Amino acid sequence: MHNVVSVDGFIADDNDDVGPLHEWYFSGDTPITESNDQQYDHSGVGSPFKVSRVSAAYVRPMWDGIGAIVMGRHLFDLVNGWEGQPPAGDHVVVVSHRPKPEGWHPEASYHFLDDPAAAIDKAKALAGERDVAVNAGDVGSQILAAGLVDEVAMDLVPVVFGSGKRYFGSIDRQQLLEDPHVVIQGDRVLHLRFKVRR
Repeated sequence: MHNVVSVDGFIADDNDDVGPLHEWYFSGDTPITESNDQQYDHSGVGSPFKVSRVSAAYVRPMWDGIGAIVMGRHLFDLVNGWEGQPPAGDHVVVVSHRPKPEGWHPEASYHFLDDPAAAIDKAKALAGERDVAVNAGDVGSQILAAGLVDEVAMDLVPVVFGSGKRYFGSIDRQQLLEDPHVVIQGDRVLHLRFKVRR
C-alpha cells in the first residue's frame, strides 16, 4: 500500500487536489525512468518525473518491481486511468461496481472488479513475480483491513492539510505496523516503509 501523504495523514484535500504533495516528483535533477519520452503527462503541466538523486535511487527499483496497481474507481475517474499508461507496472485493477467505460483504451491492461479481495487475486496473477501496489485511500484501507497488505509505504511531504482524503481511508480499527525498515530523506520528502505486523 503506497501513496504520497501530508504530515497529518492526507493524500489530497477535500476537493481531491494534491497541492504540494507531488512537487518533489518534478523538482529534482534525476529522472525516475530511463527515458523522458513518456506519452501521458502525469504531472499535468508537461514535466517529466525528475527527483533528487536520493529519491531516484529509492523510487526506481520500487517502480521497476511493480507488476500491477490496484486502485479505486474514484482515483480512476479523477485521472481517467492515466489514459491507459500507469506510472509504474504493466497492469491495473480497478475496484469498482461499474464496468470499464465503453470504448476506453481497449489496448490497456485494465481490469474492473467489484470485490477488493478478488482485485488483489487478479492483480497477483497479472503481476507474476513482481509486486502488487495498492493505492492508499478508501480501497487501500479495505484491503489493509482484510489482511491483504504486507507493507505500508509512505512518501511523507512536509505540509499540513488539516482535512481531506485520508491515507488510511475510513479504516475503523487499530492496525499495528513494525518499525520502519526504510527511512530515506529526499528533498522535500521522507520515504518510509513499514511491514504490517501479523
